[in-house]
Amino acid sequence: MNAIVINKDNFEKEVLQSDKPVLVDFWASWCGPCRMFSPTVDAIAEEYADEVKVGKLNVDDEGSIAAQYHVASIPTIILFKNGEPVKRSVGALPKDAVVEMFR
Repeated sequence: MNAIVINKDNFEKEVLQSDKPVLVDFWASWCGPCRMFSPTVDAIAEEYADEVKVGKLNVDDEGSIAAQYHVASIPTIILFKNGEPVKRSVGALPKDAVVEMFR
C-alpha cells in the first residue's frame, strides 16, 4: 500500500479523526526534493502500515490546509496524533529519521 492522497474532502476523516498516528507529506509536483523524497514516503507507508497512516498532500491543490499548518517550505512532514500536529520536519530526510518521528 502506498501513501494515500490527502485533500480537503478527506483531511478530517483520514488525518484528524484517525485512530492511529498520521504522517502527512506536504509536497508539490514542481519540487525536486519532494520528488526525490517520494519513494521514501511510499516505502514507509508500505513497511509501517500497522503503526502509522501515511498521506501526501499537494500544496498547490490544497493551499488552505498547508497555510493552516504553517507549511512554508516543502517537503514538510507533519505527524498528527489524535488530530493534533505533534512533530514536524522540513526537507527530505533519510528513511530512518522519518521512522523515528513516529516511534
